[in-house]
Amino acid sequence: MNLKTMGIFSGAILLLALACPTFAQAPTPSPAASAPFPPSATLAGTRCGAGSPDSPACPAPYPMLAKGHPVDWWFVFKFNASTFPGCSAGATRACPFGGDPFAYKAFGQQFAYASSEAPTLQQGAGCVGVTGAGPAAPVSAPAPAPATDPVGATFDQVYNGAFHYVVWNDQFYQDPPIKTCSGNGCDEPWGHSKGMVAWNDAGEGMVMQVSTPSWPASGSARFPRKTEGNTLGCLKKDDNIEVSQHFFALRLSKADLMQVLAALGNSSVVTDAANSQVVSNGGPPEVQQLVAKLGEKSASSSLITTVLSSGVELISKPSQLPVPPWQMVSAVLGGVSLRVASWWDSPQIYSTDATTAIACWSPSLASLPKPGPVEIALTGQWAGKSIGLSGGSGPSFNHAKLGVSTSGTTHYAIFGDMNQQGAIAGPKCDRSQNGRGGMFFVVVQPQLADSIASLITGTSAPTEAPMK
Repeated sequence: MNLKTMGIFSGAILLLALACPTFAQAPTPSPAASAPFPPSATLAGTRCGAGSPDSPACPAPYPMLAKGHPVDWWFVFKFNASTFPGCSAGATRACPFGGDPFAYKAFGQQFAYASSEAPTLQQGAGCVGVTGAGPAAPVSAPAPAPATDPVGATFDQVYNGAFHYVVWNDQFYQDPPIKTCSGNGCDEPWGHSKGMVAWNDAGEGMVMQVSTPSWPASGSARFPRKTEGNTLGCLKKDDNIEVSQHFFALRLSKADLMQVLAALGNSSVVTDAANSQVVSNGGPPEVQQLVAKLGEKSASSSLITTVLSSGVELISKPSQLPVPPWQMVSAVLGGVSLRVASWWDSPQIYSTDATTAIACWSPSLASLPKPGPVEIALTGQWAGKSIGLSGGSGPSFNHAKLGVSTSGTTHYAIFGDMNQQGAIAGPKCDRSQNGRGGMFFVVVQPQLADSIASLITGTSAPTEAPMK
């Protein structure tokens, strides 16, 4: 299974480590692999699941660029409501997964996207999370317009399909209720993580990481939310389309699925394995065993890293590893310098440089290199407009969690669950995100990394708090 925790564990030891996490220790640093899916496994050129007579059903849930158009991976950045308000020209808001178009003070569903077919970011069309759920032209029809709304198309195949799934989100807003949480969300030590994984009876499928509170919160139209909609832009209790958000989907083999499920457990993600609204267990027995353990607070203090069959590296931080999240990522990747955009708000971790001492560190990470500089992006740019990339209340802020490498010869694009909030020195090293779990997907793809670097190019946070 290629799980790296100071060595290679077999599947049996992996299950033991989930129950007794003290067996796992800090990984030795190694860059993410750069190889894509091999030609024999890639989805390039595949068309399925378009719902027409001449389109075969997809054998597994896949990342979709549009209905009927699977790809190996995609990334979507949703712009905030201040920079790119509303939907793109001519698009109409809709709620195909439940709810009503809510009259928010400000909303933005315009987006840019990239994929394994075209890894440089380009402007999307329509309303993200909505337009991809519509009907598609049959395979025999003329070539369609450029694919748009991967989020809606990918979610649609699961929500209106018959696949197994797990949905997790630390901000469910009580629908579904989580027994061990109170209020609208689940705070530390729960994982600060949101997303969905879906698979077929053979264990093959996809994972979709999201940064949106309260979405998704149901994995199937058979088990809709009871008090709320389940479509972006159609939620009464949370305006999760006001600020910028990100989405990342990746195809999974059965072995990949098991590694992702292990990472979810290690990160203490918020879900309920007994609630069909968010979990439909099934498939191979070993997969079901991992799923059944989800929704519990992990006692693990051990970082997990693994390279999936796609070459994408998955990093899982447990809540009991009280270190600054993005410095941890830098160390795992060999001490590479990073530029990071996240919900940067109190308690902020300011930009760090090569001389900054990271006192909030763990002896279990002693085998890793010293973290490299981590620069906090405050603004970015797209289509000649400046984009706010810090956290805060209002339409000009950002809730996506993105990073790119700024040193070395390897071009890393990093999609995370966690904000750069917490501390680099005591006395409270477990405060905020330091004391929570989360995951990071590390993609080595120069065009993708360069276009994200351009997206988040702008002003940066200082290396220390300003004088009061």
